[in-house]
Amino acid sequence: MPQSLFGDDSASDAVARAPLADRMRPQTLDQIVGQDALVGPSAAFRRLVESDQVPSCVFWGPPGTGKTTLAEVIAKTAKADFVRLSAVTSGVADIRKIVARAEQLKKTGRRTILFIDEIHRFNKGQQDALLPHVERGTLVFIGATTENPSFEVNGALLSRARVFVLEPLSETAIKAILERALSDETNGLGGSDIQVDRNAMDAMVGFADGDARTALNILEMVANLAEASADAKGKKSIGLELVKKIIQRSQVRYDKNGEEHYNVISALHKSLRGSDADASLYWLARMLEAGEDPVYVARRLVRFAAEDVGLADPQAVVLAVAVMQAVQLIGMPECNVHLAELAAYLAKAPKSNAVYLAYGRAASDARETSDLGVPLHLRNAPTRLMKDLGYGKDYKYNPSYDGPVDQEYLPPELKGKKYL
Repeated sequence: MPQSLFGDDSASDAVARAPLADRMRPQTLDQIVGQDALVGPSAAFRRLVESDQVPSCVFWGPPGTGKTTLAEVIAKTAKADFVRLSAVTSGVADIRKIVARAEQLKKTGRRTILFIDEIHRFNKGQQDALLPHVERGTLVFIGATTENPSFEVNGALLSRARVFVLEPLSETAIKAILERALSDETNGLGGSDIQVDRNAMDAMVGFADGDARTALNILEMVANLAEASADAKGKKSIGLELVKKIIQRSQVRYDKNGEEHYNVISALHKSLRGSDADASLYWLARMLEAGEDPVYVARRLVRFAAEDVGLADPQAVVLAVAVMQAVQLIGMPECNVHLAELAAYLAKAPKSNAVYLAYGRAASDARETSDLGVPLHLRNAPTRLMKDLGYGKDYKYNPSYDGPVDQEYLPPELKGKKYL
């Protein structure tokens, strides 16, 4: 069922019982950290929010990057009626009720903003139910998803909404969020007088992996343990060993410079590119023994197989995908040998980034020439009307010819363009 973002549960005791991540949720655009492209002082989207002209849109990004937070800030800023649905628990009947109310409010000149969390969980029929009301302006639709909207959101609905990408939070942003939680005496831990040493902070930032919610959850658990472990003088401190107890990854090593996994994955990538199998195995082991998610490592190796090995050995991608499936099936520690074998193979494989560079050039042209239509002879003509309009006319079906076919496949404006 739909819920207001601002229900009756606002008593101080209820707030105190709420998780730290919930208590520290930003209340204004200025408090949102790490998404300056969207809500920075000069960002276009921020100006739309502040002028109460929010368009239908989809927020796409990994967990813990601020999608729901941004929606809640919009709710506080907008003069519109703001309704929230969870795609997990709501359906078409809920949409109908919201639309009926929105139609009444529209007559009074008031807009309705409908926020749907996890929009990718709405099936096609549920998304179709939204379409006419978004199209007529009865509703302003805001969706949040961790999945690629190109695959998970109805194309017709997506064409009527802007997609805004929220990036994983940087280590600097995560650290700022943790420091704010430690200093905030109203909603955070500022009144607890907890001291966090540098290595412990680096560890929490590293394990968060760009997810603010994860970072705050770790901090809250560690802080609770620090409270219980206070010395006779009441001193409460958080060190690296205390963090290790919470995250249960005792093999983790962070050096004095606070080296994080982004540095290690970069070292692995560059060692593979340099065909140094020994160094590749070392950096792979550094990640796995530190408790890094093996699926994350596998995904990076799949990317490397296409980006850096490429056409020099096309079977590298096949092997990389097979290893990723093995990792997902059996997990750690058994899958470490699969990843080691793949890393050694990729290190020793010949290298070519020709396709990677070619795609970059093609993507640049695609962005600059997105208004160019598909040539008529390349279009399918499943209906009589399309045939009458010239769709598919003069197309040469290649298998019917013995040799090369003289036929253009690019728009006329790009004739002769070479990417590979």
